[in-house]
Parts: sequence; C-alpha cells; structure tokens
Amino acid sequence: MSEGFHVHGPHDHELEHAAHGGDSFSSRIAVMTAIMATVGALFGYMGGLTQADAAMSKNNAAIKKTEASNQWNYYQAKSNKQNLSELAMALPGVDVAKYKSEVQRYKEEKAVIKGDAEKLEAASTDWDKRSDSSMHEHHRWAQATTALQVAIALAAIALLTRKKWMEHASFGVSGLGVILGILAWLHI
Repeated sequence: MSEGFHVHGPHDHELEHAAHGGDSFSSRIAVMTAIMATVGALFGYMGGLTQADAAMSKNNAAIKKTEASNQWNYYQAKSNKQNLSELAMALPGVDVAKYKSEVQRYKEEKAVIKGDAEKLEAASTDWDKRSDSSMHEHHRWAQATTALQVAIALAAIALLTRKKWMEHASFGVSGLGVILGILAWLHI
C-alpha cells in the first residue's frame, strides 16, 4: 500500500462532488430539515409540558372538588344535628332554651361551612379552567409539531424526487407549523 498514491473511481468522484459540490437543492433541503427538526423538537417539548400542566391542574381540580364534597357532607351533618335539636324542642319536658341555642349554633356553623365549601368549589372550577386552557395550548403545540413532521417528510420526498414543487410544499407546511407554534405561544 502506497501512502501518497490514492485512486478514485468515477463513482467515488461523483459522491465527493455531491457531498462537497454546489448542489444547492440538496444543501437547502438539508439545512431546512435540520431547522425544522430542531423547531419541531422544541414544539414537542412544549406540547409535553402543557399536557403535564393540564393533568396537574385537573388533579388539583379533583382535589378541591373532593374537599368541597367533604365540606358539604359536614354541612349536612350539622343540618341533621340542627333538625334533631328542632325536633327535641317540640318534646314535652325538655329544656327548650338549650335546644334553641344549639339550633342557633348549628345555623352559624353551617354558614361558615357553606362559605368554605363554596370557596373550594370555586377553586375547583378555576383549576378546571386552567386545565382546559392548558389542553387547548397542548393541542396547538401538537398541531405545530405534526405540521413540522409532515414538512420533514415532504422535504425527504423532495430530496429523493428532486421536485421543486415538493420543496415548496415542504416549506409551506413548515410555515404552517411555525404559525401554529406562534398561536400556541400566544395561548390562542
């Protein structure tokens, strides 16, 4: 084997020329595909992030709903005790004043419990709205990511077929993906 002497076949020469030569069509598609893949990866990350945020918000809504339900159960228990005290006042030979004060106490306790339950229900509703908003944003990110994946596939087809219109279609779908990503970023 000689160190200074290297023979290239015609095929090797063409490959080297394509790799280092002036094939602007292939170079343009390669650069755009790399950009689309990078932007698509960022969009995919944001899609996953918003989906996780939606799930956490939905979980918080369920927790608040459960807490509200517990408060309503507590409210109902106080109502039952109030009803029993009201019935006891009608029995002969009981201390009516004692039961009257208990009825009043239960009414006051119920008012506080009702307020707490309503606040918890409102918090649950707020968490549900946040979840819905995050899911909408997630869908936008997913649409943007999908558009970029389709654009990359179109770019590959354009590279194989060397069709200029296919390259333009790839760039158009890529543009649509970017627009969808901007809408997701703006929460629209």
